[in-house]
Amino acid sequence: MTNIWYAMRNSSSCYPMADTRLQPEDRDYVGALASGLTVLQAFDSEHARMTLTEVAKVTGMDRAKARRFLLTLHALDYLRKEGRYFTLAPKVLNLGQAYQASNPYRAVIQRHLESITDELGESSSLAVLDGQDVVYEIRSAARHRLMAITLAVGTRLPAAYSSMGRVLLAQMPSAELEEWLADWQPEAHTQNAITNVSALRQAIDKVRTEGFAMVDQELDLGLRSIAVPVFSASGVLLGAINVSTNAARVDHHTLLGKYLPRLKKTAEAIKKASQ
Repeated sequence: MTNIWYAMRNSSSCYPMADTRLQPEDRDYVGALASGLTVLQAFDSEHARMTLTEVAKVTGMDRAKARRFLLTLHALDYLRKEGRYFTLAPKVLNLGQAYQASNPYRAVIQRHLESITDELGESSSLAVLDGQDVVYEIRSAARHRLMAITLAVGTRLPAAYSSMGRVLLAQMPSAELEEWLADWQPEAHTQNAITNVSALRQAIDKVRTEGFAMVDQELDLGLRSIAVPVFSASGVLLGAINVSTNAARVDHHTLLGKYLPRLKKTAEAIKKASQ
């Protein structure tokens, strides 16, 4: 990952700011902003409608603090209030829409993924790494369903157990990867899943050598996928693209002999289109 430097000027000097994370104890860290975002993120499929007490419990805040943030977010139209209950308001979608709109290659990538689906009859997606998860940014879904959950833009899956996640982890500098692995919590989603750091590190090293990742039923029984990285013409990592399929229907030979070349061709086309 490339460090990004910003010039911050005042009357006497210029201060470089590296792409590093502030800590809560740092002077420039705005705790109120962080708390407000924590409240927003507390609402999900399992907590779509909550009272003040429930928000305080989910976020770990005291009731007085949670109340102030809830009422402020309500005043800004990010939350709706119905009696004792709070729910997310449509304005929250503006945040995600702005992120999607900021990707200048989105339309091009979408067309290429749809072309893969038309040709292979399989779902194809682009995801990026966010902490311990991959987040689906662009997706072309086949008609058949592969997982118990519905995969869509915004879906998060554990990076360690997805082909796109392992491709993205393989792009990390070694020191940064070791930090990521130190925070990783193994989980045996299936009997095929990797459950120790050493094995995952070896799997990532294999991806670095081969240039692709194949994950076979480690996240969900019956789910088999293969992925490659996608770069812009200037060498910026845009994400990883994959093809996911049913293990009973598509064998390893087909994944490697037919699907992998198609993914590589698509990655190259996206790279050329970003010039």
